[in-house]
Amino acid sequence: MDGATGFHAGELAVQQRAGTRGEAQRLAGMLDEPDLRGGVGHFLAERTLAGLVARDTAGRLWISPLTGAPGFLDATGATTLRVHSVPGPGDPLRGLPVGQPVGLLAIEFARRRRVRANGTLAAVGPSGLTVEVEQAYGNCPQYIQQRVLDAVPAAAPEYPGEPVAVARDALDPDDMALVAAADTFLLGTTHPERGNDASHRGGSPGFVRVAGPHRLWWPDYPGNNMFNSFGNLEVDPTAALVFVDFATGRTLHLSGTARVEWSATGPGDDGGTGRRVWFEVEAVVAGSADGLRADAVEPYRRNPALT
Repeated sequence: MDGATGFHAGELAVQQRAGTRGEAQRLAGMLDEPDLRGGVGHFLAERTLAGLVARDTAGRLWISPLTGAPGFLDATGATTLRVHSVPGPGDPLRGLPVGQPVGLLAIEFARRRRVRANGTLAAVGPSGLTVEVEQAYGNCPQYIQQRVLDAVPAAAPEYPGEPVAVARDALDPDDMALVAAADTFLLGTTHPERGNDASHRGGSPGFVRVAGPHRLWWPDYPGNNMFNSFGNLEVDPTAALVFVDFATGRTLHLSGTARVEWSATGPGDDGGTGRRVWFEVEAVVAGSADGLRADAVEPYRRNPALT
């Protein structure tokens, strides 16, 4: 990462096209160098879930959930974040390489709050990661479905050879059903100089449409007008998604490419933006993770109605 602050050229281009350049500029200060010793660090310390965007040993981009008891996200300095968790057995980011850009999204469903923290993976150990953070800022509560995650259980022993995940190159019927019923997923994108970024997408169950074993799409709802994810996609279409079945803890990781359709026609329930995102599936990993179960959900009251 180049350590630059402010919006990059891709973000500026998308803001200009969307007509939100002025609104975004008023938020540009959020992208300045962070200080994790304040409110952001306190928020991170209380969380039990974060999404991690990084590349595997083959260079493919994925986004994976990391879970732990409160305190597992531990700011040990103004820009240093110690993560007391690693991707589990079978996760596509298990054994991820050190020295690469990473994006983190810490999210609290219960109070509809979230913080992005992007930087460089400085160290990887058997039980944790160290991230040197270059950006850290909060996002609005829009489209976060309210749920209370169960307490994170103690780590289960590992049994070598036990199948914990299934990898394939297309969605199977169970995958399609999980996606079609989802009200939430996490999105990972990347930029050649600014690194990786994790974000949240939510809506009423069914807001993500499956168009076949290799394609899906979702409507783009009005947001904070910064267009961090779309700005990255303007420069590099590489993207990753992760869906969770909160009743069972099942996870579905997808890696591929994404593109923004700016003048969508037909049903889209997009809140008036006219935008949707098409995702091309290249790789799939289905597994499960601790700390991702919730018995009930309270939908965000301003989810656009499905059409």
